[in-house]
Parts: sequence; C-alpha cells; structure tokens
Amino acid sequence: MSWTHATLLALLAVLLALNWSPGAESAAVARSTGNAKGPAGLPLRRIFIKEADASNFFRRRNRRAVKSQDELNAEQSQVLAADERMREFHEEKRNKFENYAEEDHDEQNERTRESTEQWREFHYDGMDPPHEYNRHTA
Repeated sequence: MSWTHATLLALLAVLLALNWSPGAESAAVARSTGNAKGPAGLPLRRIFIKEADASNFFRRRNRRAVKSQDELNAEQSQVLAADERMREFHEEKRNKFENYAEEDHDEQNERTRESTEQWREFHYDGMDPPHEYNRHTA
C-alpha cells in the first residue's frame, strides 16, 4: 500500500471518528437563564444577538456604507496618534545617532591631537622652542 492510500485511510478514520463523536452534534452555546456566574462571581453577559438584529446590522453597515462623523473622527485621531508615535520614534533614533556621531567625532579629534602631540614630542630636536611658542608672525 502506498503512502497516499495510508494517508487517505487515516484521514477517513479521523473524519468518521469526529462525525460519530457525541460532542459534534452542534456548536451552539447553551442559553443561560441569567443566573450563571463567571469565575469572578459576576453574572455572565450575553454575547450573541438575535439573528434578525445581526442581519439588520450587516444590512445597515455594508462595505460601501458611509461612516458617521464620529467614526471618521475616531479613525482620524488614531491615524494622527500613530503618526505622532512614528515621528517621536524617528526623532529619538535620529538624536541617538547624532549623539553617537558627535561623540565619535570628538574621540577621533582627541586621538588625532594626541598622536600629533606625540609625533611632535618624538621629533623635537631641541633647537627651536616648542611648537606652541614657534609661531611666525606675518
């Protein structure tokens, strides 16, 4: 028997087992009488709405329906808040990079100054006064 026959047979067995299981009768939620308690001891709220209300909701608000001004304002405020967060993020990133670049530049200047000083000290022959005092006036 090839592996495809074995796979199909296993899938058929699983399908039959799920079909005959007692929990597969329906996926409906049992109606509560209103006195059911949740884990915190508070009464549970109804989650589902009536079928007629649901169909009216989707009929009223389809994909092409015009949004109310409140919805437009809420969406616009969310977009503006997201833009502000992105702007702050990029500004912080830019500030970090600028600080890093400035520190790196300062360190490079310090290393250059130290190496120049060492070179002058090493090559100083004692004949002329030190470099700071050996400035020619024009």
